[in-house]
Amino acid sequence: MSINKLSRGLIQVYTGDGKGKTTAALGQSIRAAGHGLKVLFVQFIKGNSFTGEFLFLKNSQNITFWQFGRDCVYSSGIRENIVECNNCYECFIGKEGPSEMDIKVVRGGWERVKSVIEDYDLIVLDEISLAIFYKIISAEEIIEFLKNKPEKLEIILTGRYMPEAIMDLADLITEMKEVRHPYSKGISARWGIDY
Repeated sequence: MSINKLSRGLIQVYTGDGKGKTTAALGQSIRAAGHGLKVLFVQFIKGNSFTGEFLFLKNSQNITFWQFGRDCVYSSGIRENIVECNNCYECFIGKEGPSEMDIKVVRGGWERVKSVIEDYDLIVLDEISLAIFYKIISAEEIIEFLKNKPEKLEIILTGRYMPEAIMDLADLITEMKEVRHPYSKGISARWGIDY
């Protein structure tokens, strides 16, 4: 049963090649939860249990946090700041594309989200565009989901390569553009700041 307190739910998209899409969605989620709204924050493709957002959100009131992606085999050491992420990228889908297990996990997560749509005021579909890019979930499925969402449900979709047809439905679109990034100087993602 929904506890919707919003007068109207809109559709937001954070896309582009720059950093900050997930971070913006996290900020919006924290704001909503702070006002007593029920938030579902779902990460597709991502599964790392060592990120700061994972550690914070897993115990937050009013925010349910799910991940449907690969985890890092060294998560416990990274989480405790014993070792740093060495950018092995085993926790990401690479050029080989998604495995059968990746597909099963992401599809299962998507079905789970659809089954609880009435229970939340804000649902964040983080990196949903990558699930579309890898052809795990179709753009048409997302479009149908958006067109049939409860009127008072706010939805945020994030990720690069967001399909135009989805952006056409959005009330707010923010494109993150990379102007400068530490990676170009050889600086890897940093514990406590980037993850």
